Amino acid sequence: MPAAGPPGTARATPSERRAALRAGLASGRLLRFPGAFSPLVARTIMDHGFDGVYVSGAVVAADLALPDIGLTTLTEVATRGQQIARVTDLPALIDADTGFGEPANAGRSVTVLEEAGLAGCHLEDQVNPKRCGHLDNKTVVPREDMVRRIRAAVLARRDPNFVICARTDARAVEGLDAAIDRARAYLDAGADMIFPEALRDEAEFAAFRDAFDAPLLANMTEFGKSPLLDVRALENLGYNLVIWPVTTLRAAMGTVEDTLRTLRDEGTQAALVERMQTRARLYELVDYDAYRTFDHDLMNFDVPGGA
Repeated sequence: MPAAGPPGTARATPSERRAALRAGLASGRLLRFPGAFSPLVARTIMDHGFDGVYVSGAVVAADLALPDIGLTTLTEVATRGQQIARVTDLPALIDADTGFGEPANAGRSVTVLEEAGLAGCHLEDQVNPKRCGHLDNKTVVPREDMVRRIRAAVLARRDPNFVICARTDARAVEGLDAAIDRARAYLDAGADMIFPEALRDEAEFAAFRDAFDAPLLANMTEFGKSPLLDVRALENLGYNLVIWPVTTLRAAMGTVEDTLRTLRDEGTQAALVERMQTRARLYELVDYDAYRTFDHDLMNFDVPGGA
């Protein structure tokens, strides 16, 4: 059992969380990583018994009111990743886009993300600046350039358990066979896991599994080019990790829009209160009681049990 730390922080160390991710990828079961757009969502993911947390570059961009076209910086992404990794004992996998520049930048990105407490990252073979993987007219770099990107990331890694995942967007640009060939080259360069983006059907997911034994990541994002396969289907296909990168943000923003329409049209939120998270549940998630134990002089009030 990890030693208890200050309230609001993970009990498991970054090295323990990275080891847990490695062990999970080797376990033969499917790891489930919902996306978190905030530390509170990450805490909730842990509370609901998932295996890990995913930090999406598209979500970081959207939360900054930016499109997913390579506008965010390493500092912005790493800061959000650190905030999320700090509050959960689950391993957190983060989207590092193209490594934010040339191979040396990819290496520095790994260093920064390790220091932020992340358990792993994925790098993609799009040109820099990139675009959302489910948009048309993507462009990928030559295979040799991505190999250099991966090698730099591997060389920069200090914790051997930090997972470096190679994402290929080549399916939409060069075809399925070329994407599989690229994935083999990325594994040869030292990548630990492959993320084939924007596959078109279950047969294409199976083709990647048939091609090699390395861990595979499945992206189950809504409104994209891939079918929404459930966990049983992905387990049967032999995938090792599934991400739902934008699901929590889309669900939350749908509720925000409904709430604002109600406030505008009815002038009160009264009709929505029963669907809201209660005050008691929020206090449970942020662990007021732990702060009371840590410093009773500071937390010298009763936590309300009602809404």
